[in-house]
Amino acid sequence: MNDSVIIEFIKILLPAAAVLYAMYLTVKSFLNKDIAERMADLKVKGAETTLPIRLQAYERLSLLLERIAPNNLILRLNDSNYSAKEFQHVLTTSVREEYNHNLSQQIYVGDQAWQLTTQAVEDIIATVNQAADTLPAEARSLDLAKKTLEIQSQKEVNPIAQALFEVKKEVRALF
Repeated sequence: MNDSVIIEFIKILLPAAAVLYAMYLTVKSFLNKDIAERMADLKVKGAETTLPIRLQAYERLSLLLERIAPNNLILRLNDSNYSAKEFQHVLTTSVREEYNHNLSQQIYVGDQAWQLTTQAVEDIIATVNQAADTLPAEARSLDLAKKTLEIQSQKEVNPIAQALFEVKKEVRALF
């Protein structure tokens, strides 16, 4: 009788265990699917929030690069009353202020775009300083403007164009 009770218990226990295991797998699968859907929703909502901010950051970098391009910078800031040294100070200060004003954009853009933007800023400042160093003490702002544009035009690689290309490439990758 003892053996028959054990056999009957096993007959009941095995199907119950199989059903319980099947329910466990079903519930686990359902929960995993639910978690995956919620994570996907969070990513979509996050993208909806961050995409406009990222696009604005790329726009601001483009504007920064356009504003510090020597031809635009010189046209915007030139004053014939400046000496070359005064104009050098005005140009380099303006480039630094533009850059500092946009420092926070590095959070939203790719590393390559930010690095090329930083290099472009440094290159423009170096070009202005190099042009100023070649001029005599009595030189005027127009002399510095001409020399800066001359040095910039002789460069094989335009750092502004290179940085703008990378910014545009990264924006295209977003879509």
